[in-house]
Amino acid sequence: MACFLIPTAEAIATTIATKIIEKGEKGNAKESQLHISNKLRWLSNMLWGGSILLAFEHVWHGEVTPWFPFLSAMSNSEDTASMLHEMSTVGVSMALVVTAVWIAMVLVSNSMERKSKHIAQRND
Repeated sequence: MACFLIPTAEAIATTIATKIIEKGEKGNAKESQLHISNKLRWLSNMLWGGSILLAFEHVWHGEVTPWFPFLSAMSNSEDTASMLHEMSTVGVSMALVVTAVWIAMVLVSNSMERKSKHIAQRND
C-alpha cells in the first residue's frame, strides 16, 4: 500500500548526505580511489530506482491516487492500520535489503581498490 515510502525516505536522506559529502571531498581525495560520495550515490540510485518502480506498481493497482488523501488506505482506519503495518514490515525490510546489497558492493569495491593498489605498487 505504501511500502515504497520507507525506501523513498532513505533515498532522500542519502541524496542529501551525498551532496553534503561531495562538498567536503572537493580536492581532498586521491584520483585512483572512488570517493565515498560516489559509493553513497550508488545506494541513493538503487533506492530511488526501487522506490519509483514500487510507486508505479502501487499507482497501477489503484493504491495511490491523484486526489487527497493520495493513499487509498487512508480512507478508513482499518486500512490505515494495515498500511502502517506493511510500511513497518515490508518497507523497512526492502530498505534493509537494498542497504545490505550496497554494503556488499562497497566491500567488493574496496577490496578491488586495495588489490589494484597492491599490484600497482608491486609493479613500480
